[in-house]
Amino acid sequence: MELKRFQIHPLFFAAGILSALTGRFLLFLAATLCALLHECAHASAARRYGYTLDKVVLMPYGAVIAGDIAGIPKRQQLAVLLAGPLANFATGVFFVALWWTFPESYPYTELAADVSFSLFFVNLLPAYPLDGGRILRLLLDPIGTKRAKAVCTVLSLLISAGVFVLFVLSCFETPDFSALLFAILLAAGAAGGGSYERLTFSAKRLEHGIEERRIAVRGTMSAREALRFLREDRYLTLLVYGDDGFLGEITEEEFLGALNGGAYEQTLAGIVG
Repeated sequence: MELKRFQIHPLFFAAGILSALTGRFLLFLAATLCALLHECAHASAARRYGYTLDKVVLMPYGAVIAGDIAGIPKRQQLAVLLAGPLANFATGVFFVALWWTFPESYPYTELAADVSFSLFFVNLLPAYPLDGGRILRLLLDPIGTKRAKAVCTVLSLLISAGVFVLFVLSCFETPDFSALLFAILLAAGAAGGGSYERLTFSAKRLEHGIEERRIAVRGTMSAREALRFLREDRYLTLLVYGDDGFLGEITEEEFLGALNGGAYEQTLAGIVG
């Protein structure tokens, strides 16, 4: 799994400065690292099914990831959506287990464990742009696209309003600006939910010219295994060899076309043939 595009939202710096001024910079740093782990888990799960999530944007107290996974079957999409929260849950459990073995590590890992479990539960909230909102949207498909989106939008706005109320209440003691930023994030994503596209070859990549990446492989390799050779900034050509020598070439268009046809487990020799 590779992340080829990395961006930082302007509000990320604002959140970092605010955290430093309010003495919560360690929390901000822990949340950022756990969020990156969360998004990388999504990317790894997507790659297993022949899709790519390779654009990460650091957001205030978190991150979002995007890429080409549209048309993914529901069961596989559910697995990709759950991968992030489950990665955070597993990390939290790891720290708890660590305390049993090395109790002296507790003061140094308590914050990381708390953030990991928090990301697990928060991301399962049924609100956009969280994983829980996407999962709910997926489960509501039987009632129709428009109705499902309307339900998810309303829930997202209600949860955003609830978080904003918590921020207002916190102002009577110590203002919780992270709650305010989270409420804004939910409100901004209320009408979203993400649009994904299947892995396809785009001729636009060739407008300014890109280098060709030629990889020699055995014909017994499956198309799924060969996914690791794809690069956004390279044109892939697979040189397929069998026991008796060279079998033929597979262009990137042919390779992606085979994947779109569901040939994840087909051998490269079969695609050449």
